[in-house]
Amino acid sequence: MFIAFISINSIFSQKNAISGQIYNNSDVVPFVNVYLKKTKIGAASDEKGFYQLKNIPKGDYTLVASSIGYKTKSIKISIDENQKITQNFSLVEDSSLDEIVISGTLKPVTKSNSSVPIEVYSKTFFKKNPTPSIFESLQNVNGVRPQLNCNVCNTGDIHINGLEGPYTFVLIDGMPIVSGLSTVYGLTGIPQALIERVEIVKGPASTLYGSEAVGGIINIITKKPSNSPALTTDVFASSWGEINTDIGLRYKVSEKVQGLLGVNYFNYQNRIDNNDDGFTDLTLQNRISLFNKINIERESNKVFTIAGRYVYEDRWGGEMDWEKEFRGTDIKYGESIYTNRWETFGTYELPTSENINFQFSANGHYQDSFYGTDAYDAEQLIAFGQFVYNKQIKEKHDLLLGVAYRYTFYDDNTFATFEEDGITNKASVTHLPGVFLQDEISLNKQNKLLVGARWDYNSLHGSIFSPRVNYKWNSKNNADIIRLSVGNGFRVANVFTEDHAALTGAREVEFDGELDPETSWNANINYVKKINTENSFITLDASAFYTYFNNRILPDYETDSNKIIYANLDGYSVSKGVSLNTDITFTNGLAINLGATLMDVSITENDIKTRQLLTESFSGVWSISYKLHHNFTIDYTGNVYGPMRLPLLGKNDTRDEYSPWYSIQNLQLTKNFNNSWEVYGGVKNLLNFTPADNSINNSRNPFDKGIDTEQNPELAFDPSYVYASNQGIRAFLGVRYTIF
Repeated sequence: MFIAFISINSIFSQKNAISGQIYNNSDVVPFVNVYLKKTKIGAASDEKGFYQLKNIPKGDYTLVASSIGYKTKSIKISIDENQKITQNFSLVEDSSLDEIVISGTLKPVTKSNSSVPIEVYSKTFFKKNPTPSIFESLQNVNGVRPQLNCNVCNTGDIHINGLEGPYTFVLIDGMPIVSGLSTVYGLTGIPQALIERVEIVKGPASTLYGSEAVGGIINIITKKPSNSPALTTDVFASSWGEINTDIGLRYKVSEKVQGLLGVNYFNYQNRIDNNDDGFTDLTLQNRISLFNKINIERESNKVFTIAGRYVYEDRWGGEMDWEKEFRGTDIKYGESIYTNRWETFGTYELPTSENINFQFSANGHYQDSFYGTDAYDAEQLIAFGQFVYNKQIKEKHDLLLGVAYRYTFYDDNTFATFEEDGITNKASVTHLPGVFLQDEISLNKQNKLLVGARWDYNSLHGSIFSPRVNYKWNSKNNADIIRLSVGNGFRVANVFTEDHAALTGAREVEFDGELDPETSWNANINYVKKINTENSFITLDASAFYTYFNNRILPDYETDSNKIIYANLDGYSVSKGVSLNTDITFTNGLAINLGATLMDVSITENDIKTRQLLTESFSGVWSISYKLHHNFTIDYTGNVYGPMRLPLLGKNDTRDEYSPWYSIQNLQLTKNFNNSWEVYGGVKNLLNFTPADNSINNSRNPFDKGIDTEQNPELAFDPSYVYASNQGIRAFLGVRYTIF
């Protein structure tokens, strides 16, 4: 009788099952461990986030979903006879756990084990304040400020710890993509539907990444085709008339070849002049970007990925009644820029027993533009390749050896590419071979020392040597981490590709002598404290930084108000400060991210110390999110900036020398439906802050007709007095749809 009962119970239990799908917001989460506590019944979710548990005996259980990077979730569940239950899980990212990072050492390590301090921002972070470009998305990252450089065409660059955009090195999947011409015009059009995370390293990284990585690096990591949903769409519009569309599509060419296609389209054609200066408050834009990434599976599990991107953009700003027939004339003032840009990059792991990677990238940038009557036509081609060899020796030494080569071709129609006769055009060609070596030494379980050096040979400027030293200490439980770093930076400047002010407005550009390469030394100390309580996870991240520049090249607006004079600084420049980040995640659905940076960026020349232009002494950011009932989420994000010194046109300029304290704040409400649909909307720039109405000087006479600007410089047309967007308060509404 007992045996018969057991047999009948076994038959019924075979029909008992629990199944469902695991997701995070609208994204599926693959490879999650799902199990019944205190039993041996369990399974992992597949690539589409689905799981199924079978043959479950009748009873009461605790169903658990667990995965690295997410908070473990438990649900009480009862199984009766012959019952099939559907139970989905919505997992929340756990900021207290380690992310895998690559930007600090060129190889994947957990964030806590990295000798280099790295900040990681996931795709979820950027969804809290959706924007049409990665340039704008970084406005809520502590110590990072997207800086607009022109009131007319609204182009800009990214500042890190007070250092201008040319010192920020932007990578896509670890490859140098955004530099030179694209420092100003290449930061838009990266499909955000394809971004997995963004890694930020503050301070010189020239040892690994070569010149230009002086202020820091921003590494945009795109999704892997194998881990991406079949389809992602994200479309939103604002009350100003902006329309942005992001599409991501996973496809399979064969069993071993998978691809990921991304499309970004942004359009804004609404002429608005709320400050009544006769000029567009926001530049009109029509932009499309295509991105394709292919992953090829190899029998040896060696890596082989290749990707490409194409961007076309037509943007213009200017007088409200400007039309295309006025392009390049002095009838109506407009700044019109046509940009064509292509990129390709990839990684191929050599079929050897040793760990050797070949990484490559290439890009072409073509620009046809007019700034009033001034034409600027430019072409840039960059090719880059490097072999990286990684070798572990006796668990103590982790060696990294690399050989790199970079080719740069640049040509434009300015005097920067003329021969000495001032007539004959001569394109600039630069060859930059280099070699780098890094050794990460594990002194013991709590102490690491990283030493590295790089040697490059610039065909125009000769040898470049860039060393660095990093030291890391952690407590036994990894709750406390201290990192110290010292490094050298090096950069060759190209004024016309990097500084928009050299092309716009009425000022004459002048070079005071040959421009020598810039060099810098940086020191940084970083302390991380993790506190886990029963109801919260808290991370405190504090840093102090100091950067000293020799030969720094800065635009001089003040010696002669009719000119922008570029020269190597006869003195030195210092950027120093402290920053603090705080991440607090509560188990009740509340998440808080706060950050503040206090800094002093100064220039000392002829024993006179002055504060650097367009640099705030204080900035703060915040992001507060709370998950409500019925899959509603509310996000409150914002930033605040202290006064910046601004470029004036002499002592009689009526504009304020310093910008005011200001804050840009945003509010968003999101609703999830059925794991696939997501609707969001809200208000941007809640306080409706915009700069002063007279920011564009003499906007009613942009060609300075009838004015002697030598005698009266304060009457000249000048759009370079800019620190924030003229775009005021606006509502937005968007929808995301995902097929897993």
